[in-house]
Amino acid sequence: MSRPVAATVGWGLLAVVVAGWLALVQVFWLPLRIGGVPVPVSIVGAVVGNVLLVRGAMLITGSRVVAALPAVVWLVVAFAAMGRRPEGDLVITNGNVNLAFLALGVLAAALSVGLVLGGASRPAGPGA
Repeated sequence: MSRPVAATVGWGLLAVVVAGWLALVQVFWLPLRIGGVPVPVSIVGAVVGNVLLVRGAMLITGSRVVAALPAVVWLVVAFAAMGRRPEGDLVITNGNVNLAFLALGVLAAALSVGLVLGGASRPAGPGA
């Protein structure tokens, strides 16, 4: 039984808003330090958030397009934060935590979308 289009669009909009908000929060948590030691909360948030949002959107809507939207929104926000603002501010700079955030966040998003788009449903093995 398919869902009404309005419900799918509504869930899709919610997934986009939540993914955008989560990405913004993660980006601004990047410089978080306790006693001068970096706290990689953003890295954990990026991995867990991308996996859960993509899988949750797929489970709720059944739409592969809607399931991919949170990953796309996360990527847009994360890459936009790498650019210098007109005021000269730079949110994501060089650094191990920032690079790990980008690398692991992109990896989690790509793997989640790949699984949703059918990578997990293909038979594995030598004859596949």
